[in-house]
Amino acid sequence: MADEFMKGFGILVTAGLGWMVVAGWYKTPSFQGTQLLGEYPESPDVFSQIAIYLGEALFYFAIFGALAFWVLVPAINQARQAYDERS
Repeated sequence: MADEFMKGFGILVTAGLGWMVVAGWYKTPSFQGTQLLGEYPESPDVFSQIAIYLGEALFYFAIFGALAFWVLVPAINQARQAYDERS
């Protein structure tokens, strides 16, 4: 059980850090305004579009990856144990 927690935590930390870096570059217009939650640039070039897509992918990977290892995998293991005990 601890290894699933650490896998989920590792995914959350590394993907979250990647998202924070990309959001800091592209979604922070000034330090006095909103940070990490601002608007994307209106007309980004090709590399900026790739980075923005990567940042969004990292955000959803952090959320769903952590939930998969913290909720889904233990639930499947519990269901498998309950099914084995029934048989």
